[in-house]
Amino acid sequence: MVASQEQTGGTAESSGPAAAPARAAGRTLRRGVFPGSFNPPTNAHLAISEAVRTQHALDVLVWSVSRVALAKEEVLRPRLVDRVRVLTWIAERFDWLEVSVTDVQLLSEISAGFDVIVMGADKWHQIHDSVFYGNDSARRDASIASLPSVAIAARPPHECPAHLVLNLPDWVGAVSSTQARTTDPDLMVPEAARFDAETGAWTDPARYEKWLVRQ
Repeated sequence: MVASQEQTGGTAESSGPAAAPARAAGRTLRRGVFPGSFNPPTNAHLAISEAVRTQHALDVLVWSVSRVALAKEEVLRPRLVDRVRVLTWIAERFDWLEVSVTDVQLLSEISAGFDVIVMGADKWHQIHDSVFYGNDSARRDASIASLPSVAIAARPPHECPAHLVLNLPDWVGAVSSTQARTTDPDLMVPEAARFDAETGAWTDPARYEKWLVRQ
């Protein structure tokens, strides 16, 4: 588990980096982290997760949700508690998948204690922009150097080092959560689609607000 966590219904609450990895059968578990907003979780998120688990021989992959993601508008709706609930339902299907919530934002902090960090090619480019480090290039370079092994999901037209790129079907790079919210809800993972059908969480904000009133 990640340090300073309370495990409730498969969801880990965290405000800091990971604790020492768990051990099983006399060996240290290999753990990866996949930071994101998962708003909503899509079939691409699952495909990337399966790929990194296999290609990097991971025992555990953690979907890590920042309360306020770096360089992204704060997500107020659906509520964080509802988004995390959906992610927890998904994680219950896979014995290798966990969910955590964190207050830290820099990937170097989120990935501390993990063996692998997963990111899209667009995020790889973003972390090289010194603006996120107070325009301090030395701080930027130190932050990137501190990352564990990096696994990148290709996202055209962004280019990135070929040896870091996961082997994924071409369709994965074309999928976005924005698409799933606005034009193609079929891209949602089934648990998210069911919650959306019940509440309108992603596709019908007015209906979601009415659902919240009834809670």
